[in-house]
Amino acid sequence: MILLEISGVSMENITIAIVGYIIVFSALVLLYFVFSSLPKLIYFQARIRLRKKGHTEIAKKKDLSIPGSVAAAIAMALYDYMSEVHDDEETVMTIKRVAKVYSPWSSKIYGMRQPLR
Repeated sequence: MILLEISGVSMENITIAIVGYIIVFSALVLLYFVFSSLPKLIYFQARIRLRKKGHTEIAKKKDLSIPGSVAAAIAMALYDYMSEVHDDEETVMTIKRVAKVYSPWSSKIYGMRQPLR
């Protein structure tokens, strides 16, 4: 006790620090549970809306999520529709995933020294 008071740290300061840590970690745990249960709540509301509209066969499906490629196509269509330039193009737009494994930042050849001659 005497050592703590000599170094400028009292029991009151330690109590305040511990209470602060408990409050922060409990808030983080609460946020984790809120964000982890949010998709379940959204799917529950979507199922209720589908049943009200009469789409019971869709509401009974286990997975209501949209694949990434469909979401990308919808986003691209919305972007084209909302943009100021409404050009009618006859080209077909494709979205391809490109795996680029080479990068000069990760290349070991530039970090090696030339051998002594």
